[in-house]
Amino acid sequence: MPVPTSTAPVQRLDQPAESPGRPVDQPVEESWTIREIADEFAVTHRTVRHYEELGLITPERRGTTRVYHRRDRTRLALILRGKRLGFPLEEIRTIIDLYDRPRGKASQLEYVLGQIDERRRDLEQRRQDLEDALTELAEFERRCRVDLDRLG
Repeated sequence: MPVPTSTAPVQRLDQPAESPGRPVDQPVEESWTIREIADEFAVTHRTVRHYEELGLITPERRGTTRVYHRRDRTRLALILRGKRLGFPLEEIRTIIDLYDRPRGKASQLEYVLGQIDERRRDLEQRRQDLEDALTELAEFERRCRVDLDRLG
């Protein structure tokens, strides 16, 4: 007995259903909830909302629900990388805003490279300060041990 066939399209579970006003061949943009974004980047919901309040990320709002798109994920990754490197949020804002402008402008790239050089100098100075502090601490420890041996 032949299997009945249907001309109706089959909706795959891994693809969203067609929505009115969206052409069938237009891909649906991937999106994430605040929970998914926070979990992925190992930050709190409050941290994500803080960056939103500062205007660093701008999720779509559907009622009270925040919907994050690829641009938000990219910007959050850049924000967190900047924080790890010690950049202040306003400097991070300036740098990530460059990603929204047309590419290829030498002045933008020169600005970012200047900020990288400045940050590198700051980090190298901090590293030297830490090395100096560790050396001083080791010398102090050595003197304490010598004094302790004399007493004991």
